[in-house]
Amino acid sequence: MSFHPLNDFFVSVFTEKSEGMSSIVNAYGKRVGLEEKIKKEQVKNHLEKLDACKSPGPDEMHPRILKELIEEVSEPLAIIFGKSWETGEIPEDWKGANIVPIYKKGNKNNPGNYRPVSLTSVPGKIMEQVIKEIICKHLEGGKVIGNSQHGFVKNKSCQTNLIAFFDRITSLVDKGEAVDVIYLDFSKAFDTVSHDILIDKLGKYNLDGATIRWVHNWLDNRTQRVVVNGSQSCWKGITSGVPQGSVLGPVLFNIFINDLDVGIESMLIKFADDTKLGGIATDLEDRVKIQNDLDKLEKWSEVNRMKFNKDKCKVLHLGRNNQFHTYRMGRDCLGRSMAERDLGVIVDHKLNMSQQCDTVAKKANVILGCINRCVVNKTREVILPLYSALVRPQLEYCVQFWAPHFKKDVEKLERVQRRATRMIKGLENITYEGRLKELGLFSLEKRRLRGDLIAVFRYLKGCHQEEGENLFTLASNDRTRSNGLKLQQGRFRLDIRKKFLTVRVVKHWNKLPREVVESPSLGIFKSRLDKCLLGMV
Repeated sequence: MSFHPLNDFFVSVFTEKSEGMSSIVNAYGKRVGLEEKIKKEQVKNHLEKLDACKSPGPDEMHPRILKELIEEVSEPLAIIFGKSWETGEIPEDWKGANIVPIYKKGNKNNPGNYRPVSLTSVPGKIMEQVIKEIICKHLEGGKVIGNSQHGFVKNKSCQTNLIAFFDRITSLVDKGEAVDVIYLDFSKAFDTVSHDILIDKLGKYNLDGATIRWVHNWLDNRTQRVVVNGSQSCWKGITSGVPQGSVLGPVLFNIFINDLDVGIESMLIKFADDTKLGGIATDLEDRVKIQNDLDKLEKWSEVNRMKFNKDKCKVLHLGRNNQFHTYRMGRDCLGRSMAERDLGVIVDHKLNMSQQCDTVAKKANVILGCINRCVVNKTREVILPLYSALVRPQLEYCVQFWAPHFKKDVEKLERVQRRATRMIKGLENITYEGRLKELGLFSLEKRRLRGDLIAVFRYLKGCHQEEGENLFTLASNDRTRSNGLKLQQGRFRLDIRKKFLTVRVVKHWNKLPREVVESPSLGIFKSRLDKCLLGMV
């Protein structure tokens, strides 16, 4: 496939450039105030973190050169960055991008099945890091980004998103409610961000004028070309969007989509642009409430010049006596789904996670088969690192959310590790338990328990405490006779609730010794927990 149609397609999805940008910037430019200076040490710190193996941008300034000349270039770059921030002027080299098309899925001849990832100037990216720090400091100080956003936010992840949302969903289903979850899909979300609307939102969130002007000029008059196998397309102008692959892009996108859930009554949660809406659908009144929220979201998309891909927006109907109500966005009716891939995890209408277990076990076994066929040296020094790096992550991605409910699924996952340890030379005839002991490994089941307990520590005493307040309740019994942080056991009727993290982990957490629970840090907790788990059968 020629790369010229690729660049033509990537450019075709942009929204039109607004004529009112300069007036917006001028309105916020009055509050220009540079209280801080960009220091040499700050630039040096970013240079030290550069990956010398990464590709350069269109300016061909290689990260290896910058890294090897840290002492010589730190101060000049700090001066250039400071002047750029102060004046709002952006070197042209920082505004061009080599686009690498990354194949997603589907027909390889369809340009829509490729994601455009930008390779930009390395010095420009370091300046982006500096601006990002300024913006993030302001956002965190004012708690600007809402709790519903879990993407590109400190201390949040796909797993925190899934646990927070489905803790509420499984609780409702357990109480006998019908629940409808709508998976929303934006069409080319990052590429269609309107620059003038974004700049206006930066001003409304009281970002300083110098930074607003810098971001405006950084976005304005950008260009891109597609690069495939060393060949280059012609340059094309960019009229909208935040560059995918840039440092600033994700932060700016979060600011742009932050007000999506204003006025929404149902549960709405986001991971960047991946959005899902959920609510009780037992009575007609409940379903009308969800429909009203969808109407508000449709209105938001019109005002903010973003489009929903309505063919990909799906409804997952959960719970007994669900009426399978048909929802619409605008004039289009949304399709039903029996299972959806939610942030990489398959969630089906039964919520029992068997489909997810099947999928990851098959994928892990395929990778293990490749290792078995292609690697001649079967010693533990070779097989164990390959298994740990390539196979086990397939079985443990977000597993605290989707841990298997049934014994058959527990065994299905464990068989993968059994097979991997049996491949190691000299251990073929030893029992599985013997192989684990010899290799210093836990069973996958015990690793999941360990992960559950670590997650609880983060929710109660670590980086997820704010989320933890909504997920766990401390027991009010006599603390002197417990580990000091005993949790209240939630009630449940159904297995989907009983097996959910926030319910299944409580009895294990409550059994932990006081010295483990009262660990002053996560590292010490893990160390003390591992000693506890070694003593378990």
